[in-house]
Parts: sequence; structure tokens; C-alpha cells
Amino acid sequence: MSVQVDPPELPMTEGHGGSAMPAPAHPAPAPGTDRRPRPTPLPTLPLGDPTGGADALRWKHLVDGPLRYPHVSIDRDVEIRMSDGVLLRATVIRPADHHRRAVSTAYPAVVNINPYNRALLDVIDTALHSPVVGRGVRGLAGTVNIIGTPLSGATDDTRILSGGVLDVFGINRNLVRSGYTQVIVDVRGTGASHGKWQILGAREQQDSVEICRWVAAQPWCDGTYGMAGWSYSAINSLQAADKRPEGLKAVFAVEGCEDIVRDIYITGGLPSAFIPMWLSIVNVLKWIPNPATSVRDILRGNAVKWFADRVASPATEVGSLAWGFLTGHDDRVYDDPYFDERDPVVDRIDVPTFLFGGWHDLFGRSATSIYSHLDMEPGRKQLVVADGYHVDAGSGFGGPTHPPRVDVLERAWFDKWLKGIDNGVDNYGPVTLEQQGGSWTSGDCFPRAGATVRRLYLDDKRSGTASHAVHDGTLGGSPVATGRSLGIRPDMRGLKSRDMTQVTAGITAMFGKDFTTDARHQEGGALAFTTPPVTERTQISGAMNLRLHVSTSGQEGIWAVTVNDVAPDGTSRVLTNGALTVSNRAIDHDLSEYADDGTLLVAHHYLSRKRKLPVPADVALPIDVDLVPTDAVLDIGHRLRVDVYAGSVPRYLTVIPDLIRAHGRRQDLVLDPKHPSYLTFQAIGSPGW
Repeated sequence: MSVQVDPPELPMTEGHGGSAMPAPAHPAPAPGTDRRPRPTPLPTLPLGDPTGGADALRWKHLVDGPLRYPHVSIDRDVEIRMSDGVLLRATVIRPADHHRRAVSTAYPAVVNINPYNRALLDVIDTALHSPVVGRGVRGLAGTVNIIGTPLSGATDDTRILSGGVLDVFGINRNLVRSGYTQVIVDVRGTGASHGKWQILGAREQQDSVEICRWVAAQPWCDGTYGMAGWSYSAINSLQAADKRPEGLKAVFAVEGCEDIVRDIYITGGLPSAFIPMWLSIVNVLKWIPNPATSVRDILRGNAVKWFADRVASPATEVGSLAWGFLTGHDDRVYDDPYFDERDPVVDRIDVPTFLFGGWHDLFGRSATSIYSHLDMEPGRKQLVVADGYHVDAGSGFGGPTHPPRVDVLERAWFDKWLKGIDNGVDNYGPVTLEQQGGSWTSGDCFPRAGATVRRLYLDDKRSGTASHAVHDGTLGGSPVATGRSLGIRPDMRGLKSRDMTQVTAGITAMFGKDFTTDARHQEGGALAFTTPPVTERTQISGAMNLRLHVSTSGQEGIWAVTVNDVAPDGTSRVLTNGALTVSNRAIDHDLSEYADDGTLLVAHHYLSRKRKLPVPADVALPIDVDLVPTDAVLDIGHRLRVDVYAGSVPRYLTVIPDLIRAHGRRQDLVLDPKHPSYLTFQAIGSPGW
């Protein structure tokens, strides 16, 4: 099939000073050779163009232009028998000729192992690729813009349809038509697969390796394959890669996770409302038979075994999670070996790996951490981090100043590493970041080169910028002069905050700025500490740690923290967050991260039952709250603010025993010249504080 495609125009990319300029008509320059004009002295990442320039135009043309094959052949009734006898069900998508017959040529495969039921992926595929509906959905998604309305945040959610991530999540017809075979498998115990769902456990990881071995041996596969996925399927792609199965050549992981405990499961010892919501969704989806094969399943007896397995585990882990939340007696409300076996061993991965993340993603800590732990040279590892959440992955990608669409990058990545095509994708990035408060930049490291450790102290003196908060304090270069305790109590303002949008994976972003870009409503329950306005544009890049001295009238204290960018009009935008229960204040120094001068940058708390510490009433105790790493720019006239809360529901929930121990508590932030409270971070620039 031939398609006439007009030659694409060169995109416009935002310059370092915010001006628009044509994208360079050549690959990104080598380090140190970027000669584009820099209208401001703001330091930037040194390599070039986050849009990918002329290389990305070629990648996009390969995806959107004429493809090698006119159709795809989809077999939704493929059975894969595991070594323990459990039957997994899969969909195999192969290139097809004009008669819609699968071609006989063996091609590299792309494997996606997913717990969300292939029937759901079929619905998405139909919506995106049916001749009439698909064209309309994609067209509408690319044009909808309701910014300025009460539902302005919904614009980002609709733009994921045109950003290409759903092609990575489900059936990627254009990838297959270009000469790949795609294999999508229902995880054990989910979708149409038999067995009990293990939630990324050891047997499920063995399944991934056995699936890979099966794929490589099929006549339609040339023996090589890549693994791809979004969220859960990104995690199990990383898990499989650390086993180094023969034939695996590359990984493309969108919003995966390296440490599910600290990211979202029990951050700072506090469970997240996301986990029971997510478990409920997957457990409901696993009870839905796949209509594409349901009749044949009944005739062959597969339906009986499938139903028996579902009855044996009707709501996997829901009961144990509830028991742990109510009693504190289940190890899954602590950092336990249960989680250790589920975290990918990143430093064992030896194949080229492309990573995507979001500063406010459910797994906000993981993308940059995985990148740093991959033991390979930049180029073979790539990192893209957006200023987004989870369900909005890829929103805006492919736009004039954004990275290429996610499906375009996936095709380029696999063309390079599965087919050996020298297309320049290894010269992209390797670190492409959407800087909060700034624009997309592309360079060679995170944190940014030249970032140095800074410290700002919390002071009770009034800043005059946060009269809406419980206390309006200052954040400055010197410790507090005299001692004082500032009391604070928990409230429910977190229900209308960026914390809420993070815990709902980005869904509540549609409800407007109180849920995304303006924290002043939530700050009504905060102790706020704010700097003077910056006098020079200043970049914050990397990890942060907040040292606090706190006391409580109960036997447990619950603390939540945000660090915000405050605009001259008073708008307070959350840049990063963190939380900690006081009983979990013990630090594993071997796993914590320190600057060259010994300054603590990332506190790694044990979060285990046996390492919990007593919390004596009305005694000031030091705690270190580790914050999600970020990359942000404070423009001239903006301020940095630390907000301290007595919890943030539903982002951080408290197990019932801890809640009982803290019942009726009054919490105090103790400002003491001998034991100062301070924010440690890394920055470039001289803000004048």
C-alpha cells in the first residue's frame, strides 16, 4: 500500500531563553558543541534539542508514512503453557498482506505482559483504529483545549490519545506493519490466563522469562525481541531484563518502578489510597471473560479451569491489605522481603533501556533512580521525564517543543537495537527533562552538572506571603535565633490538592488548578516557610531532604511535606513532596545517599516492623523527610516555600494502630537554634537568599 505524505515542516523548539527558533536540520551536537544563542545566563543541559530535530522528523515519517505491510493479522487465541502447567493466554499480532494473511517472514518481536485484561486492550484498539471512530477520536484528542475552564486539567488527559502511549500499552499496529511481531500476554491469574495473580512475584517473573523463551522459538520470530510496556508492564519488563533472557535486545519502559514501597505503597510508613483502588480495578477486570475467545473456551473446557482459579483467589491481596491496615500485623504494610523479590535488580540489566517518568507520577522517584543505577553508557540508556502524573503519560508529546510521540520513540528504539538500523536514536537525550517552571531541555546527566548543595533554614519570622496558612514563616540562610514550637493538627485539605491528583494517578487534574498548580487551599492547614524573591534565575536539580525537629502529645507523629514555587501573584505550585511517621525515622546509612561533603541528600528509612522506634510524648525528635527528586527553575521574583503538614489524606493514610497511638495528638514543629530544621537541596545559580 502506498500513501502520499507531504514533506514535514521543521518544528519550532523553544530556545534557552524562551524564544522560538527552528529546530536544527541535523542530529543533536556532541557535548560541548551546542552553539545556539543563549539570550539569558540561565545554565542549561549542554546537549541540544529535546524534540529530536531532523532525526525525529525521520522517525515520525517512518511511523506515519508508507508502511511495509498494508494490514495486521491478529490471533487472540494463543496458549502458552508454563513449566508448572498453568496456561497463559496471549494475542499475537503479525504483519499481513493485502489479503490480510499473516506473512511468513520472521521478524523481531515486541513482548508486553499485562494484568489489565486483553479484552480492554481490544476495546482501546478498536476505538483508536476503526476507520471512522478511530480517526475521529485521535483528531478530537489533538485539538481539544479547555484551558481556562473549571475542567482545564482534562486537556492534558485527552492529549495522551495523540501522544502515542496507548500504542505502547496495547496493540501497536503501525509498529507491526513496519516489520515486527507483537505479543501481548495476560499475566497469570488475570484476563483469560489461568492461575493465581502474584502481583509481580517470583513465579510471575519466571513466567516472563518462559514467555520470552517461547517467543524466541516461534517461526514468526527471528530469535530476537524487545520488551515494552506502561506502568505494570514496564515493571515486569525491567524484572525480566534483570534475568538476562537469551534473545532480549532492548527494553522500552514507560513509568515503571524500582522501589514500589517508597514510591507509593507505604511512603514514609504511610499506605496510599491508590493501592486499594488499583487492586480493586485489577481484581474486577480479571473476572471479565475475553469475548473474543469465550465460546471456544467453554467448548474446550478452559472456562471451567479459569473460573475455578478465579474462585480460589477472588480478590487477590485485598483481604491481607485490609488486615494489615486494620491491625498492623501483616508484613505487607512494612518494607518486607515480600517487596524485595518484586523490585527489579536494575544494575543487572545489560540491554539498552529507554525510560519515561513524571515528576508527580505514582513512581516519581523511580525513573531518575533507575537511570542512575543502569550500569551502561548514556545512549544505550535514555531518560525522559515530564511534568506530569501517571495516566497523562505522553501528553503533548509530538508538539512543537516536546519530545517525539511515545510510539515514534518506541519504533526508533527498537529499529536501532532489534534491527541494527543506525537512525541516531542513541544520540537523542540522553536525559530529556521538562523542567518545572521552565521548558523541555535535553542533556547528559541528572542532577544537572554544576548543581551544588544548598541549605535553607526554617524560621518563625513572618514572611508576609502566606497569611492564609496556619503559620507564615521564613526560609533563609541562617538558623532561627530563638526557640519556639509551632503547633499543627491534621485536616482533610489534602482531598483538594496536587497530592490528591498524584494518588489518583492524575485523574483529578481535570478539576482545575487547586488539584494541580495552586496549593493555597491545602496551605490553609500548613506551617509555611518562604524565601525572599530570587534575584537571579535559579535551577533546582536532584534530590532533597528536609530535617525537622518535631514532637507530639501522642505516641506517633505523622508528617507530610511539600516544596513549592511561589509566583509573584501568590500562586503556590508544588514541586515535590514526601512524608514520614516519626516511628519510622531510623535510617539505613548504607542505602542513603550523601553529597561529597557528607551532607545527607536521600534518607533511606528502613520502614520495617523491627526497626520502628518509640515515640515518647512531648519530646523533640529529629526526622529526615526524603523528597521526590525533581528539576525546576525559579524565575526572578519567584520564591521557594516549604509547607509542613500533620498528614495529607488520601495520599498518605495511617494504619489503624498508628492512628490509635496518635489519637487526639497535637503535633509541634520545634524550632531550636541548637537543633535547626532545614531543607537540603542542589541548585545552580545565586538566588540572593
